[in-house]
Amino acid sequence: MARNSYFAFKQFRIEQGECAMKVTTDACIFGALLAESSQLRQSQSILDIGAGTGLLSLMAAQNCHAKITAVELDQEASQQAVSNFADSPWADQFHLVNSAIQTFSANNTQRFDCVISNPPFFQQSFKGDDHRRNMARHTDSLSFTDLAKAVCKHLADNGEAWILLPVESTKHFLGAAALEGLVLLKQIGLRSSSHHSNHRYVLVLRHLNPKEPQETQGETITIYDQTPHYTEQTRQLMSPYYLAL
Repeated sequence: MARNSYFAFKQFRIEQGECAMKVTTDACIFGALLAESSQLRQSQSILDIGAGTGLLSLMAAQNCHAKITAVELDQEASQQAVSNFADSPWADQFHLVNSAIQTFSANNTQRFDCVISNPPFFQQSFKGDDHRRNMARHTDSLSFTDLAKAVCKHLADNGEAWILLPVESTKHFLGAAALEGLVLLKQIGLRSSSHHSNHRYVLVLRHLNPKEPQETQGETITIYDQTPHYTEQTRQLMSPYYLAL
């Protein structure tokens, strides 16, 4: 997906020129999967950790009437998200907090029906010269331990947390989540084609309830066919959002 200064969807537009991390295909598919969930559609309150451009919050708002609290550390990205929210059909659903989630969590006890996050994910990897992009992509500003603690604190008893991570980071985050009493409900793999391995996982978690079964569901989304064009599965997922579908 090209990194343009904006990305137009059917019902909203993402201006992203001031954001270190741009709209990606993986994030769009994550948002579409989230939007299909009964948990999201029934939610009255949603917390978006590391909101960036506001993409996930906007995709959620297109599919529910929940009040959405979007927390974003980077000031420029926060300002861009506020603008994207204001220009959308659902402006009154959003509240943007320009803060680290650790600070927000230390000063807030609210619990949410759904917690969503496409967090920084690289650990101890090579960094470029762009400080803001490094902060958005690496776990220096938000460790998996801190993320798991925030999810645990702010997730309602019957809520669900939806997290998008690279495959290689999943084990580390799930270990931190388990220490906080979170269990994995579903793991959805994203792969570029049938000839590729999964490169991302969509993780769906909830609080541990010893009285309920702890079986994890699994599935795989194949993004492109051999043409390469979107698979029918991807087309169906993205048709409510992409202008060309």
